[in-house]
Amino acid sequence: MSLPSLARALRTTATTYPAAVPRFTPIPHTFTRSITTTQNNQAQAAASRRPNSTQNNNNQNQDQNQNNNPSLSPKPTSINTTGPNNNNNNNNNNNTPQKITPNLTTTGLHDQPLSPLPTPETQSQYQTNEDRIDWTRSFHGLSAEPFPKEAADILLAPTDPEEVEIKPDGILYLPEIKYRRILNRAFGPGGWGLVPRSESIVTPKMVTREYALVCHGRLVSVARGEQDYFSPDGIPTATEGCRSNALVRCCKDLGIASELWDPRWIRKFKAQHTREAFVEHVVNKRKSKIWVRKDDEVSYPWKETK
Repeated sequence: MSLPSLARALRTTATTYPAAVPRFTPIPHTFTRSITTTQNNQAQAAASRRPNSTQNNNNQNQDQNQNNNPSLSPKPTSINTTGPNNNNNNNNNNNTPQKITPNLTTTGLHDQPLSPLPTPETQSQYQTNEDRIDWTRSFHGLSAEPFPKEAADILLAPTDPEEVEIKPDGILYLPEIKYRRILNRAFGPGGWGLVPRSESIVTPKMVTREYALVCHGRLVSVARGEQDYFSPDGIPTATEGCRSNALVRCCKDLGIASELWDPRWIRKFKAQHTREAFVEHVVNKRKSKIWVRKDDEVSYPWKETK
């Protein structure tokens, strides 16, 4: 078919079937804008998912610094797994005031002895102040007269060597309970007493207090006792030891066991009744030399070595 014939055929087809040729319909402006907006949003989302080389480098440098210096690593965050009831209990515990034990080395025991003298309210019950004696300050009856001979013979009796003990460092002593027995024989149970004359002083390592020995209503002696302690829990025991120490010192004025302060008697007693032993500590294996009575064995924590 020649070109002129083909051209005529095409024109005839276009005229006969006009619906076969699609017509261009203009797209609304709002639809075009929505497509553009959607495409921009997709582009931004893709850019956000794309890895940023600068940020990755910073993260790598930070990780490397944390590995080199563990102190820079982030601390784990604690998670509260307790329920609301536990939180309420914790709040209640925090709001409840807690009692703080005072420092006894600065506050003391607050055991200052009270004066037995009558007050203005009770003055009418006593004719004179002599009816009651304030032993915290009084020296009533001191050196007024000697005690009876029966009491003096008991107080001045020679010390029995069988009752004397020796400390590992060589110091001789008579157990305080034996002083009490001598006082009971001399004055009778209830015929003597130990009266505190001051408040207890508590230092970081020691308790001390002043006491007075009163026998048959007369002041005999005043002495200050002391006792060491190693922890605050031992303060009550130390106060009792302080009282016993004061009793032993007061009894010196009555002549009880006065031989224990006589150097010649001490040397003679050591030569006859004591010996030195080389020992080893069971716990720390420390070796040393201690004093013991000849009729006693070395006791724990020491072990005698040959």
